[in-house]
Parts: sequence; structure tokens; C-alpha cells
Amino acid sequence: MSWADCELGDVVTLKRGHDLPNGKRKEGDIPVVSSSGITGWHNEAKAEAPGVVTGRYGTIGEVFFLDRPYWPLNTALYAIDFHENDPRFIAYFLRSHLKNYKSEKAAVPGVDRNVLHKLKVRCPDLPAQESIAAVLSAYDDLIENNRRRIALLEQAARLLYREWFVHFRFPGYETAKFVDGLPEGWERTAFSEAAFINQTTNWDKSKNRDIRMVPMGALSESGMICDASQFERREKPTGVKFMKGDTLFARITPCLENGKTAYVDFLDEGEVACGSTEFIVFRERKLSRYMIYLLAREDGFRQNAVTSMVGSSGRQRVQNSCFDKFMVSVPPDEIVVEFDQKAEPLFRQIASLVASNHKLAKARDILLPRLMDGRLSNPA
Repeated sequence: MSWADCELGDVVTLKRGHDLPNGKRKEGDIPVVSSSGITGWHNEAKAEAPGVVTGRYGTIGEVFFLDRPYWPLNTALYAIDFHENDPRFIAYFLRSHLKNYKSEKAAVPGVDRNVLHKLKVRCPDLPAQESIAAVLSAYDDLIENNRRRIALLEQAARLLYREWFVHFRFPGYETAKFVDGLPEGWERTAFSEAAFINQTTNWDKSKNRDIRMVPMGALSESGMICDASQFERREKPTGVKFMKGDTLFARITPCLENGKTAYVDFLDEGEVACGSTEFIVFRERKLSRYMIYLLAREDGFRQNAVTSMVGSSGRQRVQNSCFDKFMVSVPPDEIVVEFDQKAEPLFRQIASLVASNHKLAKARDILLPRLMDGRLSNPA
């Protein structure tokens, strides 16, 4: 294994991505990649695989590897020349060298790729690159496999909810008597009566040194899990407060339209956390915690919230009064309990896979700098 001192631009050439407003995107299977990863889809690619993309604003270091054609957005930089280096290695190389990097030009919002190209780095030979990439990608392959399993489990939970509470094919529906389109014994009520919305949650400073804070960026646009790497610790609560089992629902554009919603399963029972002032917090009442999260992912529920938005362009917010108008079907307690018995194992499996991914990512991130500076000379 040999290492060479060089500049980053000798290892990889980066280019600014291309603008693609939401209104100009057309339905397709080409991933649109921003500084935070895949954020949409289009029918045309601007770059071929393999692809490496990183953010170009503020603190950068998040790096994404693409094995298919893609469209890199103008909020990101993407590799256009790997200079005969291993592309997968380059993704890890950038993640290591750009982590916590901040532009020296504080007044300039974007990172200058020409400045990045001048960064002094040490790069190993191609055989070493391939060995390093093989070790690190083994962790990422396991993480990605778990992510696919998480997506399938959540899809199963959503389908179960829809089957029982949208199509009314719950256990015993064959013999149930329906009155005005609702099974006998069920009630139709406003969502604001079926769930607590922004219920007061107390946090005892005398019993806690600090509190976990969840920013908007930690929420997924497609699933229930949060990115724990973005969590912060605060001396006192800021924004909304919530507990385990609550649902976090983005109330501001474009976060809501993009799908940012989360199920809080990362706290201990009784633990209180805080989050963005742009969260609406739903808590179980007549509907269970699982039912509320799954309802919050339904298109009709989300569209009701979107149409209530008011405010200046780009800063529109959901009006809580919209939940007084959104009617939901509330089943008898025994149906709620029976549904939870089906849904809870799915949520529990997701939590287990999330914990596994956290451990895998931690192990990978411990190895990363040691492999990149040569402390581990024989990764294979």
C-alpha cells in the first residue's frame, strides 16, 4: 500500500449540480439528489452512474453514492471525473475529508468547489482504495438492506391500517351492521377529538441536566424514523415538547408537502424531548399511537392540512383548526386493541432495525478515519 500527497482536485473533480424546480419535474424513476440525498424523482438524468454527490452549503460532509443515472441538484456538488480512482472509495474519501468542513467565506452561502479542489490530502493507490471501499461498503450494504426491510414493514403497517379503517375490512366485518356507511358501534368525530394536538407536556429541570432536541432536518420524507445523528442536546426546552408514542407532523411548507412526519420511538417511556417550532404534535386519545401515525401518512389527511395553509409565499403554515373539520372513524376499544396487537410487532421490528443500523453506522464511522489516514494498513 502506497500513499501520495496531493490536492483533492487531483483525486476527484467536482461540479455544481443543476436547477430543477418541483414544478418542472416529470414522473419518472430517475433520482433527484440534493445536499440531503434523494429528494424526488424525474424522467431525465443529468449524470451517469457511478455517482458521488455532496452538499455545497454551510457545513458539508454528507456524501451519497449512486449506482444509477441521476439528476444532481444545484444545492450539491457531484463528481464528473474520478481520475481513475475507485468511485466507491471516493465517496468515503470525501465523507472523511469534508466532515465538519466549513467555508472560510462566511458571507458566501455556497461552498466554492475550486477551494475544495485545493485542499491538501493523502490518497492511497488503487488496490488499497478497493480494499478500503470493500470493508466500508460491507457495513453500508447491511444498513441499506435493513432500510429496505424497514420500508417494507412500514408499508405493511400502512396497508393494514387502510384495510381496517378505510375499507372497513376489519375482523368480523362480514357480519357487521353498517349504518350511514359506518359499522355499528363506531363513531365519526373530528380528528381534534380523536387525538390530542400539541398537548401540554411538562419537563422537570430538577430531574434533567439537559433535553434532547429534534430539528426538522432529522425527519424523513418517506418513513417514520428520524436521523438520530442530527439530534442535539439543549440545557432547556425550545419549541414543542413530546414523548414516546407521539407523532411529529411538519406544519410549514415545503416540509409538509415533502412528507416530513415521524413516529417518536427513540425515547424512553416518560422521557420528554423538544423539537422544531414547526412541528405539530399528535398524541393518542381515542385513536391509538399507531393509528394516529398511520393516519397522518394518509393522502387525504395530509391534503386537508395542506389546503388550510396560510401565510406569505414560502412560509405558509397549517392552521390547527383544519383538524376540527377532518372527520375520522373511531372504532370500539376492542377493535383498537386488536389492531394494536397487529401493528405493534411491526413498529417494534422497525425500532430493532433502526437500532441495528445505528450500531453499524457507528462501527463504520470509527473505521473510516483510521482507514483514510493509514492507521489500519491492511483492511482486507
